Amino acid sequence: MKILITGTTGYIAKRLVLRLLEDGHQLVCCVRDLNRIPDEIEYKDGIEFIKVDFLEDNLEAFPEDIDAAYYLIHSMSTTATNFEDLEKKCAQSFKSLIEKTNCKQVVYLSGIVNDDSLSKHLKSRLEVEKSLKSNQYALTTFRAGIIVGSGSASFEIIRDIVEKLPLMVTPKWLNTRTQPIAIRDVLSFLVNGLGNLKVYNKSFDICGPEILTYKEMLLQFAKVRGLKRYIFTLPVLSPRMSSYWLYFVTSTSFNLAKALVDSMKVEVVAKPNNINEILNVNPIQYRQAVSLAFQKIEQNAVVSSWKDAISSGVFNDQLNNHVRIPQFGCFKDVRSRKVIDEDFTIDKIWSIGGENGWYSYNWLWRIRGYVDKIFGGVGLRRGRTHNTYLEPGDPLDFWRVLLADKEQKRLLLFAEMKLPGEAWLEFKIVKNQLFQRAVFRPKGILGRLYWYSVLPFHAFVFKGMINALVYQK
Repeated sequence: MKILITGTTGYIAKRLVLRLLEDGHQLVCCVRDLNRIPDEIEYKDGIEFIKVDFLEDNLEAFPEDIDAAYYLIHSMSTTATNFEDLEKKCAQSFKSLIEKTNCKQVVYLSGIVNDDSLSKHLKSRLEVEKSLKSNQYALTTFRAGIIVGSGSASFEIIRDIVEKLPLMVTPKWLNTRTQPIAIRDVLSFLVNGLGNLKVYNKSFDICGPEILTYKEMLLQFAKVRGLKRYIFTLPVLSPRMSSYWLYFVTSTSFNLAKALVDSMKVEVVAKPNNINEILNVNPIQYRQAVSLAFQKIEQNAVVSSWKDAISSGVFNDQLNNHVRIPQFGCFKDVRSRKVIDEDFTIDKIWSIGGENGWYSYNWLWRIRGYVDKIFGGVGLRRGRTHNTYLEPGDPLDFWRVLLADKEQKRLLLFAEMKLPGEAWLEFKIVKNQLFQRAVFRPKGILGRLYWYSVLPFHAFVFKGMINALVYQK
């Protein structure tokens, strides 16, 4: 079958693409930026990429010979106040394009919407489902709750909480019931439902076999990790205070924390149905899902992560537009060293950040991360998806990878931290010479004051960093 995929760079889609390719399907993947195609799928046989942004007008037509499509676009962490309208517009744009093709089925992954008082995001998911319904094709909707897998937002947030806090004083929503499902089971439903007439024009709740509170999920996660944890809930913590609690304890952004708290107050329990029998899927238990996720992490085989998504509000255009560092109106810290062992230096550059640290005065980098969190930024807690591998679009602490080209011996990062301006950090080897450039384009007087306030630290932080990239201890 020829299948169209939306949300290609997202957590679910990157994994789904690999499954569909294994089954021999031909894929057409929609991306907003052709420079952000994940390396895991870019050069695979049987796949082509088309540039499309469903929020734009005058969109180019899809190929007519599409047999089926997956709609996997969500905006959980967006900063927009009118995200419901944006999600609806995306769905309507997609529908108008796909109706002009030969598509027989659209598969949509939504959220469980059985509670009487839905959050804004769950209401929006339901409205998207309504918008996608059509007389031209059959719509199949799978509604999932918490998705558990290496790199998923829920998994990484729970991991942050459990591994950092032996004693927890938590908001009352930890007593809310939910029905988590493993990522591998979500993918099985999505794949097995393709072309199955029994699921045409129907919606199904998909879930794991257990109903757990968030508190029980934390405690079971701790048991899998061999940790003893104590949890006490407070009934007086307001939703906003709960958001701040989640934001400072975990690696999530504040916008995502607010959305999660809003959703976690809502009970997410599936309605009974026979979808497991129809599609021959036998979902695994929560603890097994956690164990399998850590197996992937230990093997450094995490295919996708929620952190891969660009921080909302940082880029109003494509990543590629920032690859060329501006020359004028910028402050610069430029250093160079003669390269002694090129392989050593390149390996060190490609391993920078995350658990490996920044090689010099890591405690200052951590302080900068805490300051960023205080002002609503991403901080350092995102880390990096892989310890020794980078590709354009990857998160790297509070940076985003714009360019990672080992042949050109160049790594370029763009700052996603809260700044009164824009910042780049570049490493490049030219004629056996390593050049390290920190470039800051200030915005107004505040930006200039910021640069001069941090300038004294550059003398030893950036000097220590380039020395560590060149000299072996």
